[in-house]
Parts: sequence; structure tokens; C-alpha cells
Amino acid sequence: MNEVQPTGSIDPGSTLECVELLTEPAPRASIIWLHGLGADGFDFVPVVRELQALGAPAARYVFPHAPLRPVTINGGAVMRAWYDVRGMQIEQREDAAGIRQSQAQVEALIEREVTRGTPRSRIVLAGFSQGGAITLQAGLRQREPLAALIVLSGYLPLAQSAAAEATAAARSMPVFMGHGRDDTVVPIGLAQASRAALAALGCRVQWHEYAIPHSVSEDEIRDLAGFLGEALR
Repeated sequence: MNEVQPTGSIDPGSTLECVELLTEPAPRASIIWLHGLGADGFDFVPVVRELQALGAPAARYVFPHAPLRPVTINGGAVMRAWYDVRGMQIEQREDAAGIRQSQAQVEALIEREVTRGTPRSRIVLAGFSQGGAITLQAGLRQREPLAALIVLSGYLPLAQSAAAEATAAARSMPVFMGHGRDDTVVPIGLAQASRAALAALGCRVQWHEYAIPHSVSEDEIRDLAGFLGEALR
């Protein structure tokens, strides 16, 4: 497996700074993986080795760093965040501007993978927590289908606009949703409501629950490796 290579700084209005990892010299697939609030692109790099050990397909992993911004719920502290969180009930008083800005930045990353020669049918968009929310925000608005969407401990943001904005292409994509029953950050009830909303749109959701808090487990990684094998076979 190739060494982790952080890219240089790029105009945040177009493409985000990223950490990249190739599991073989010329992989035929790309996985864009979005971290959670306060983390950075290095957060899920160790998971790649675990996925490979479990038989996940070879891929270029792209781990972007979210922009730095003040986060209201954390007393206005500046940290990496895909959007502001304004209260304990994260689905209320949503930062629509921040969510849509991150959507555009992720769409730029998808376009970059296409220009590198990876077809959209071989691109997976994944994310944890806030990253999972942006995965759904960007994924549901794709004009052409990606290989799959992966949402770990996340939820559907701007849910009231999803039905009007979700494309037919997006509704055809498989969606992996994994969530901890003991999650107190993104309550499982919110994730279940998001699952129901996606099902109402006609999305093909694979739902997985785990006996964990706001985190990722070995069982979840094993299930994820199998899902990737199906999505990128």
C-alpha cells in the first residue's frame, strides 16, 4: 500500500486540501471520505489498512480537510467543520449556506477524480457524522450516478429540500448507512428518520445498527468492506 501523500494547498473555493492514499499503483476506483466535526483528513486513514485486510477493492482514497470555521455549539471555537452547528438538536436552525458551500467543494473533488480518469460509476462518496451529512447532501444532487454513498453515524441535512432536489440518478445509487444505538451526538432516531426519508425517495438503503456510541466498530468496517466489494466489483 502506498504511503499517505497530503496534497499542497489549493484554492478552497475550488478544491479542498486533501490527504491521499493509493492501495495499488493505478487503482480503478476512487473513494472520497469526509471526516467529522473537529477532525481532519487524517482521521480515517488507518481504516484503509483494515478495509484492505478484509478484501475491499483497490482504490485511491481521498480524505479532504474541511474548512476552518467557528462552530456555535462549541462556543464559537474555530475548527474544521463542514458547516456550523447552532444547537443540540442538529437538524434544527441548520446552516444552509455552509452545507451548500461544502456540497459545492465536494462536487469539485468528484469532478477532479473524473478528470483523473475515474468514471463516476467507480467513485464512492463516504463520510462520518458531519461528513456523512454532506455525503447525502452532495450525493443526492448528482446528475449522474456514483458507485455508492456511505454514511457512518450521519443524517440527512436540509431534509425539507431533499425531495425536490434529489435527482433520478441519485435515487438509483446504493447507500450504506451505519449507526450506533448508543450515539448521543447524532441520535439514532434522527438517522432512522433520515433512512425513512431516503426510502421514500426510492433510494436503495442498506441499514446497519451497532452496539456502539458515536464511533466506528470492527463489525461496521467488516460490513463496509463487503459493501465496497459489491459496489466496485
